[in-house]
Amino acid sequence: MTALGIWCGGLIALPMMLSRHVPLVTGNDYRIIRHSTHLAYTAVVTPAAVIAVIAGTWLIFLRQAFVPWLFAKLAVVGLLLLIHVWIGSSIVRIAEEPGNHTPPNPYLPVTGVLACATAILVLVLAKPDFGWIVMPEWLRVPRGGQLPFEVPSR
Repeated sequence: MTALGIWCGGLIALPMMLSRHVPLVTGNDYRIIRHSTHLAYTAVVTPAAVIAVIAGTWLIFLRQAFVPWLFAKLAVVGLLLLIHVWIGSSIVRIAEEPGNHTPPNPYLPVTGVLACATAILVLVLAKPDFGWIVMPEWLRVPRGGQLPFEVPSR
């Protein structure tokens, strides 16, 4: 949950930082803003995203939690990853095209991140019953393969 909080917090802060990339900013201020956004994205937000995704994936297999709400959460995490990539591509475009690129309106990515974070928290904490959705057998039952590490018993 900590990694998810850092990841989502960074994805909320970065569009606000990107909105400071305006043509009127002086060269030195532009360099500071660009360096800060790049450093925050590569040193804080992306590692937090990797840790959150790996920890969430491990929990599926360690707890053998093959339930529909978890697959819904994975879909929402996938949307969050798309927003992450979109913000990263904006950071790269700003670095490569300093005078030609205007960042997206910060409200659009922030709204997407808040919606995804809220959906993830609701799915994880409420664990809603999606019994009305017919899931294929191969998604509901472990396949019986051995993991490359020892799995703790419940």
